[in-house]
Amino acid sequence: MVKPTKVTNSIRALRFAAGEMTQAGLAERIGVTRQTVIAIEQGRYSPSLEMAFQIAHVFGVPLDDVFQYPTEE
Repeated sequence: MVKPTKVTNSIRALRFAAGEMTQAGLAERIGVTRQTVIAIEQGRYSPSLEMAFQIAHVFGVPLDDVFQYPTEE
């Protein structure tokens, strides 16, 4: 069983804010499969640093607007 990552993301919200971009559309722009985008959105897969920057670039936002890592209080 794959352990879910603690990293959360706002990809789904960003896709809808970008004219309801599809998962397939995002996947094509960053050079991965739609299944990879689904896994990232659902927190089942953490993208490489390069892919994370590519995703942020597609939406024109800083990396920390796309991905969040919860801090322990």
